[in-house]
Amino acid sequence: MSETPAPETVASALLASIGVLLRRVRQIPVDGGLTMPERTALSGLERSGPTTSSALAREVQITAQAMGATLGTLRERGYVERRPDPADGRRVLLSVTAAGRQALQDKRNARVELAARALTGGAFTPEELERLAAAAPLLERLAQHIDPRPDQRGTDR
Repeated sequence: MSETPAPETVASALLASIGVLLRRVRQIPVDGGLTMPERTALSGLERSGPTTSSALAREVQITAQAMGATLGTLRERGYVERRPDPADGRRVLLSVTAAGRQALQDKRNARVELAARALTGGAFTPEELERLAAAAPLLERLAQHIDPRPDQRGTDR
């Protein structure tokens, strides 16, 4: 029976390989597609639901000015809409439009298609495809158990 690898070794290998995969996939051009800042803002807005520009900037960790410029471009393209906050008429809430959701979906579909082509190109055996399929839920569970608060290191949740 083989020895269980150290969690630090597994974490390092996973983060390195996932990082390479994400960088490659993010490079996929889509006609009329989104820039990285636009995709980040639109995805964050889709996840959070209607929110303010400053709250979204904090969530994705960029300046309010940079977020404002990005959201302005997205509004011009019809991907984001502004509405008064029903709880506070002085604030404006932003939300993703149907066109914005479609732009995100187009980008995701292009990524899935590229990854699927790589998986069917003969570089992976059927057994390796099964192992990758089995790893997907484990990676998602890993992501759910990562707590970004430094004081939570080493604790179970």
